[in-house]
Amino acid sequence: MSAQFNRYVNVSAMKHYFNVSNKYVVNKLFIVLFPWRHRPWSRQQQPMATSGQSGPMFLPPREDINSPDMYIPVMAFVTYILLSTLLAGLQGAFRPELLGLTATNAFAVVIIELLLLKLGTYLLNISNESQWLDLVAYSGYKFVGIIVTIALAALTTGGKGTGGYIGWSVFAYTYMANAFFLVSSQHSIVPNQDRQQKQLRSLKYVILPDTASGAHNPIARSHKSRRTQFLFIYSYIIQLAFMWWLSSL
Repeated sequence: MSAQFNRYVNVSAMKHYFNVSNKYVVNKLFIVLFPWRHRPWSRQQQPMATSGQSGPMFLPPREDINSPDMYIPVMAFVTYILLSTLLAGLQGAFRPELLGLTATNAFAVVIIELLLLKLGTYLLNISNESQWLDLVAYSGYKFVGIIVTIALAALTTGGKGTGGYIGWSVFAYTYMANAFFLVSSQHSIVPNQDRQQKQLRSLKYVILPDTASGAHNPIARSHKSRRTQFLFIYSYIIQLAFMWWLSSL
């Protein structure tokens, strides 16, 4: 049973994404909500001699604030469900099935987004497992902004969702902060044959792995253009649609 489970789930890879500390969580939440002045964005690599990998292995979140993690997205997902149900109860609209309905809606958004990501990475020929896990981690950070949006909207208007000027203003801010965070994180890759440090945005490194890793055969210009378009659509359009949906439930 254990071998069959490991066949579908890379346990060691998942442990890497949950290797966090209290200091990391606090600092990462601050960066997600206020990413405008954070520097630098580059991720740190383990020495090749100790990583045991043919390619670069990045340090875990506990040791690198710029590393994506799964802990914050998972906890934010659960908090969103509980907070939405709590606010409904405070307004006298609680029903026994509301918790399950809210969880189902949130889970449906996550599944749809992951399916879109999977489709996009398949069409763009992006199949590296660690890169896929990075995308899954980055997709979950939007729940942090959604929690802040619905909480502040409830405090200022007494209602659920983003109704009111303040609610929509907070939503606009958290959406822009999330988009800026997604496209402004940077990976730092230094190829052996090139001493010049090359920095690419985090999701751009995932979507354009060949150019970011200093490969000898970079992707074609047309493929690079399509991947750049996918990066823009995912960070700005898809995230806007799903954040609006979840904030309005």
